[in-house]
Amino acid sequence: MKVYLDNAASTPLDPEVLDAMLPYMRDKHGNPSSIHAYGRETRAAIDDARRRIADHLHVSPGEIFFTSGGTEANNMALQSGVSSLGIKNVISSKLEHHAVLHTLEFLEAQGKVKLHWVNLKEGGAIDLGHVEQLLSENDQVMVSLMHANNEIGNLLPTAETGTLCQANDAVFHSDTVQAIGHYHLDFQELKLDMAACSGHKFHGPKSTGFLYVNGDRALQPFIYGGPQERNRRGGTENVYGIVGLARALDIAIENLDRDRAHIEGLKAYLITGLQNAIDDVHFNGESGGDGLYTVLNVSLPITEKREMLLFNFDINGIAVSGGSACSSGVNEDSHVLSAIGADMERPSVRISFSKLNSKDEIDYLVKTLVEIL
Repeated sequence: MKVYLDNAASTPLDPEVLDAMLPYMRDKHGNPSSIHAYGRETRAAIDDARRRIADHLHVSPGEIFFTSGGTEANNMALQSGVSSLGIKNVISSKLEHHAVLHTLEFLEAQGKVKLHWVNLKEGGAIDLGHVEQLLSENDQVMVSLMHANNEIGNLLPTAETGTLCQANDAVFHSDTVQAIGHYHLDFQELKLDMAACSGHKFHGPKSTGFLYVNGDRALQPFIYGGPQERNRRGGTENVYGIVGLARALDIAIENLDRDRAHIEGLKAYLITGLQNAIDDVHFNGESGGDGLYTVLNVSLPITEKREMLLFNFDINGIAVSGGSACSSGVNEDSHVLSAIGADMERPSVRISFSKLNSKDEIDYLVKTLVEIL
């Protein structure tokens, strides 16, 4: 039996998304910057995709900038944001995705910003009181905190954080990669200045995404070489990727409530199954409670089979992960689990769900895990 439960790393492409992309891969091949009919046709497709995405997030189409994915979007927000908006201090957390952490560390090493790490509460919840304190003690500040953690499912009180930033004249950037397509989001209510998206997290194509930039925040170009994306990102647009990204978000939003109920049911079913089958099982962060409903981070009893756990899952046809896909193949502990003070002697497995999973797959996962242990 083949079971794919690593959807926080990447989701399968929706067949309807592929259908929307195919005409732009086969026939509609004009360069969107060309003024002839072929170019106007692909330009119209990009403009339509931008408008639909903006409508879903309750923002203006002019505030959506297409990128190659979430990593580029986060880099654009942080690097262009720091240079364009006079940022001298950045408040962030040790739980961020490496696309954010490594970029911030680079900017600090270059002497462009000073980093301030926010305190974490038990389980990794962001201490908003400490965020407020850091805001009051510094000026020319950007706050960069992810909306939904990709490893332990912790959710940021995003609107409350945005309110704190507004009150202290700070720029608010959030990595929303794991949240878009899984929640009904209104970027105006969340008071975001910048937010990153990656299409393959909600059954869209890989290497597609966008950065939302509030119209009041003018950024310098991130990639030079052409006037594309309103002079913010040079280079011919990934037309069929953008078309697929927009269609994937359409489908995700249209079916969000139904798909969420299905996934939440599977997650609850798995939690019960694990608790009944294995003694001393725990769940890291907020993943076992009210956190991101697509992620469950399982802390298992100490075993000598820890090093071979993921390998044994793979042998049995089950795809899960031990943390972020960015660290796949690297024999090192999760920086997120280390940051929240998890017992690193216990093996941890991240199981992440999609609308395509079933209870039969959950039963097979639990059965296989018991046999492995």
